[in-house]
Amino acid sequence: MEKIKTLINAPEVCVCIIDEQPQMFFGVQSTDRQTIMNNVVGLAKAAKVFNIPIVLSTVESESFSGYIYSKLQDVYPIYAPIERTTLNSCEDKNFKQAVEKTGKKKLVIAGLWTEVCVTLPTISAIAEGYDVIIVTDASGGATKEAHDMAILRMVQAGAVPVTWQALMLEWQRDWARKDTYNAVTAVIKEHGGAYGMGIEYATTMLPPSATSS
Repeated sequence: MEKIKTLINAPEVCVCIIDEQPQMFFGVQSTDRQTIMNNVVGLAKAAKVFNIPIVLSTVESESFSGYIYSKLQDVYPIYAPIERTTLNSCEDKNFKQAVEKTGKKKLVIAGLWTEVCVTLPTISAIAEGYDVIIVTDASGGATKEAHDMAILRMVQAGAVPVTWQALMLEWQRDWARKDTYNAVTAVIKEHGGAYGMGIEYATTMLPPSATSS
C-alpha cells in the first residue's frame, strides 16, 4: 500500500458499503441520518453509472440489525448483500472473497458505524496492501467525536477521506464524456442538494444552448 498521490479513477476501484441497516442508523448521532441515507444511495448510483464493482455487506440482519436500507438495495435489486457476524468485514471469508474477485486494489469504503465497521476493515485492508478511500459523508458514528476520531485514525493509517459527490465528479472528470454525462447529472439532481437544484434550474429555465457543454 502506497499513499494515493494521484486522482482516483473509476476503473481502478471497488466500492464496499457496509452495514447501512436500520438498527445501525438508529444509533447514529454524528450527523443527520437522512443525509447519510441520501449520500450512500448517491454513492451506490455513482458506482453503477461507472460500472464499478460493488460489495454490499450486512451484519446480523435477522437477529438484530434489520435488512439493508431499502433505497440502497433498490439500486442493486438482484444483489444479495454478504451477511456477516464479524464486526470487521475483512475477517469474514465471503466478504474477502468478494473483494478479491473484483481484482481491484483500491477500495472505496462507506458504512455504519464509522468508528467500528468502517475503521476495522479499513485498517485491515491497508495492512493487506490495499489502498483505501473512505467516504466520510456516507458513513456515520455513534457521536460526532466518535466519527471524527475514526476518520483521524484511518487517515493516520493511510486512508484517504472523500465525500461522495466529489468522488463521483472525480470519476466523471470531463463534462465532454457524454457516455456518463446524463447519468451523472441525474444522480446530482436527485441526491446533490443545492448543486442538484442548480442543475434542475438550469435545465428547465434556460435555453438549451446555455446549458449544453
